[in-house]
Amino acid sequence: MRFRHGLSKRRILITGGAGFIGSHLCDRMVQEGHDVICMDNYFTGAKSNVAHLLSYPNFEILRFDVREPILLEVDEIYNLACPASPRHYQTEPVRTVETSVMGAVNLLRLARETGAVFLQASTSEVYGDAQVQPQGETYYGHVNPIGPRSCYDEGKRCAETICFDYRRQYDVQAKVVRIFNTYGPRLAPADGRIVSNFILQALHNKPITIYGDGSQTRSLCYVDDMVGGLAAMMDSPDDVAGPVNLGNPDEHTVRELAELIVALTESKSKIIFGPLPEDDPHKRRPDISIAVEKLDWRPSIELEIGLSRTIGYFRRQLTFDTPS
Repeated sequence: MRFRHGLSKRRILITGGAGFIGSHLCDRMVQEGHDVICMDNYFTGAKSNVAHLLSYPNFEILRFDVREPILLEVDEIYNLACPASPRHYQTEPVRTVETSVMGAVNLLRLARETGAVFLQASTSEVYGDAQVQPQGETYYGHVNPIGPRSCYDEGKRCAETICFDYRRQYDVQAKVVRIFNTYGPRLAPADGRIVSNFILQALHNKPITIYGDGSQTRSLCYVDDMVGGLAAMMDSPDDVAGPVNLGNPDEHTVRELAELIVALTESKSKIIFGPLPEDDPHKRRPDISIAVEKLDWRPSIELEIGLSRTIGYFRRQLTFDTPS
């Protein structure tokens, strides 16, 4: 069991805890012996992601929407509550920006009331269609504030602002990380993210659709590495507030990713191309120098290994969902 902030056992609130990254974070904290409250409204999360934890006495689920104020006795708050895929947040843009902004305010008030350490999960989307490569934390970004993605981009940017204002004005121990593209088991099949889309299309031997010419790049971080980065940020000294980039700097073109998934699945899928969505970033690669220096963190799972594990998860899901 690790020791954080001088104590061996903490009471931890994880909002968005039934989501993709949140459920893996719940796994880690429960296994380390901490008391974990998983909060989720199930807008994009799924009870099945945390069902295996229900038998643990140090785990509980609270169905709640972070847009409403709440008072709990907690030592740490990981705020991961927000739709993270364009398919979801573009369908419910008002709800998305409210979750980012109102959710951050409500949870920061809780942190102020209880003295809890607060960790805000921000996003690489704050950099927009970046004009600087790779993206470092001092880059202010190139974001369209009124476009179809802005509910997510600007909501997260505002959440960061609120965190640092609470830190300056109320001395709340608020920290911010910027999460880059993450993948792994429990990705929702229908959420429209690039990895889940390509894997499902490949497993069904359907054409793999690349939007754009395939030269745009992504840097993919396996979920176990990402969870390790979140924990390292929470464990960092109080003066390490961020923002800190968390992601894998190993950059691949979208076409390379599609071809690798076809090979790993031994699929008969062909690659086809469609128009690039509005404001879709052309290049995305994190500069993780601060994470390496301040957190002693860097990703370790290679892309082919992580994709193989993710493909295995999707194969099992498809087998489970197939009627007998």
